[in-house]
Amino acid sequence: MNDPHPILVGGVWEAAGDELVARAAGTGEVLGRTFHATAEQLDRATSAAVAAFAVTKRLPSYQRAAILQRIADGILDRKDEIARSLAQEIGKPLGDSLIETERTAFLFHYAAGEAERLGGELLPLDLVASSAGKWAITRRFPIGPVAGISPFNVPLSLSAHKLAPAIAVGNPIVLKPDSRVALTLLKVAEVIVDAGVPEGSVSVLPMAVDIADAMVSDDRFKLLSFTGSARVGWGMKARAGRKQVVLELGGNAAAIVAADADLDVVMKRLVQGAFKYAGQICISTQRILVHSSLADQLRDRLVAGAEAQKVGDALDDGVDLGPMISEQAAERAVALVNEAVAAGAVLLTGGSHSGAYMKPTLLEGVPADARLAREEAFAPVAIFEVFDDLVDAINRVNAGDFGLQAGVFTRDLRAIWAVFEGLDVGGVIINDIPGYRIDHMPYGGVKDSGLGREGVKYAIEHMTELRTLVITPES
Repeated sequence: MNDPHPILVGGVWEAAGDELVARAAGTGEVLGRTFHATAEQLDRATSAAVAAFAVTKRLPSYQRAAILQRIADGILDRKDEIARSLAQEIGKPLGDSLIETERTAFLFHYAAGEAERLGGELLPLDLVASSAGKWAITRRFPIGPVAGISPFNVPLSLSAHKLAPAIAVGNPIVLKPDSRVALTLLKVAEVIVDAGVPEGSVSVLPMAVDIADAMVSDDRFKLLSFTGSARVGWGMKARAGRKQVVLELGGNAAAIVAADADLDVVMKRLVQGAFKYAGQICISTQRILVHSSLADQLRDRLVAGAEAQKVGDALDDGVDLGPMISEQAAERAVALVNEAVAAGAVLLTGGSHSGAYMKPTLLEGVPADARLAREEAFAPVAIFEVFDDLVDAINRVNAGDFGLQAGVFTRDLRAIWAVFEGLDVGGVIINDIPGYRIDHMPYGGVKDSGLGREGVKYAIEHMTELRTLVITPES
């Protein structure tokens, strides 16, 4: 077997630390080895970020933009290699892994443009007589070292949502990727180093949770950006001290299908929305609320669509669903399904697993107080519900603890306005699934789903401080 892949500590590749064995999702096959960073390595990486800030905060816009564009180009040059690694490590079908890799390159490319557009305002202050002749200039300044923690499920894109805006504004960053996708993120780290980021400004450190926990309370970091579970995220915020915190947390996303919806469009999108990447997406369609006039037609078509999904090896052609991240994850999801059925729900299809592979699952009549109705399943599981009144559907969605995104299928402008005003979510997606996202739009949730917004431009607002210069002409 090849030597372990080194980790990026303060801009230096180090083949040291606690050995980490990378295994394929679904099979457990050994893919390679790397390292878990030690507490001492994290401390050095943090110190390197602090030192690098003296350089990065003065780096001209054109240089930051050029670095980001070289990262985007480098990812595209190695997209087949990176996508294959991603598919193997987390079981994401190869076609979806290629899409995520290309999407990540786009994100760095877009961030290059934002680095060039970062500016401020010129404000007249002569709104009262005493300020006649005065002007103000505003400008955004980088906040300082960033601590980024990203999950396994969309690891390239969600890591890039922390890396790209940090580089764009001149903030050093220490990134902790999920250990289950360490090899793939270290390939991206190679691209970042080759693109010429300032020494010490980027570290990529797979770490055990107890080691990474120091990032939360370390005052040397000026912002913590975390993507993961609500329980962990809100606990981090409570311990983060004075640093800014951006949380992109879980969901229990709903799609509302109004009476005037186009069922052909609805059918195609809902099957993908509920079961894509085995439902392991925080905006996976977990609840499907259908107007009673369409319920019988759509129920049958969704069952057929779920049963037509091909489950198998992520590297095989034509596979729609690969394995879940682990057999334990599949067991948890099936337990939620069985619990709902025991409480009175009807299992329409699926509901079982073989190892880490779970069949696409659809239920109806799930009680509102069942865990499957209240919690994030993070699995290829969806709940079918029937409604008669749009206000009732909105109220049902709002009754939950989460509020990330919702999808609404309708052509009625009044209904569109009603859901936009009425749904307690961070984004309302019309005539598409709640899982729609493009990387320059503002993205984030309310309630237990998070705090702040991602999307390069909006992340930059969190990663910078607005400073005002007031100019008084000589009297």
